[in-house]
Amino acid sequence: MSESRKILVVDDDVDIVDQVTEMMESDGHSVVAAYSREEAEEALLTQIPDLAIVDLMMEHMDSGFVLCHHIKKLYPQTPIIILTSVSAKTGLDFRADTAEFRSWMEADVFIDKPVRPGHLKNEVLRLLST
Repeated sequence: MSESRKILVVDDDVDIVDQVTEMMESDGHSVVAAYSREEAEEALLTQIPDLAIVDLMMEHMDSGFVLCHHIKKLYPQTPIIILTSVSAKTGLDFRADTAEFRSWMEADVFIDKPVRPGHLKNEVLRLLST
């Protein structure tokens, strides 16, 4: 089991929040769950996450982008994982592995849904250990 950290999980899909919460809690982390950009921004006023897992398209197409910028403005050292189905829904290929992408996205990792639990857990562990 890894060291307990606070993970912010944001998605408008309740099932995704529940699944990711269960995964993170099974590794001993505490989870702050939010179901919209607005809920997440409110939680960030009182909670400092060690890592955030954020959906890209929530109440607005750009909600995840906006939230990532907000998180990095408040807590620049907080790693962010984008967990989304935007590629499947739009046909656009987003990748966080280029400097250009990272210059405007503010995310450290981009993972397509559906996600393999082991893949997400490995990325969380990697980002929390850096």
